Amino acid sequence: MNQQVLLAKKETVSEISKSIKEAGSLTVVSYQGLTVAEMQELRKTLAKEEASIVVYKNTLVRRALAADELPDLGDLLNGPNGFVFSKDISKGPKALVKFSRFHEALVVKGGLVEGKVIDAAGVKEVSKLPDKNGLIAMFLSCLNAPITKFAATVKAVAEKGQPA
Repeated sequence: MNQQVLLAKKETVSEISKSIKEAGSLTVVSYQGLTVAEMQELRKTLAKEEASIVVYKNTLVRRALAADELPDLGDLLNGPNGFVFSKDISKGPKALVKFSRFHEALVVKGGLVEGKVIDAAGVKEVSKLPDKNGLIAMFLSCLNAPITKFAATVKAVAEKGQPA
């Protein structure tokens, strides 16, 4: 093979590897049948969620996964695929699942979350998770609940103790 071609492939593998390391989740989708306008709409939708879709050769993705000592995606890497890299674990899959409801040509195949391979059903489950801000809000409400109950109890005791 030509040295320039090999060098370009090595650069692409390192680019894929860097994207995988920076991403919270990697989702594999089949985009066959989507029009150019629908692909642009998908890219815009994903950009709002800090995610991006890129098309790579499956063999180059396999090499990047092997280089990072991550599990092989197996049958997910058959046919033409788009790879969605999402910084937040759930935002990219959430946008994909929502988009695929209205565009049947987009098929979510599976992905890689925290070093574990998941199937299409797993991607749907991940999409149901709240994002980082939602998790923080849930945590803070858990911390705030005992204090709120204590304050309400003290207020009720104080009101009961006062003569009418």
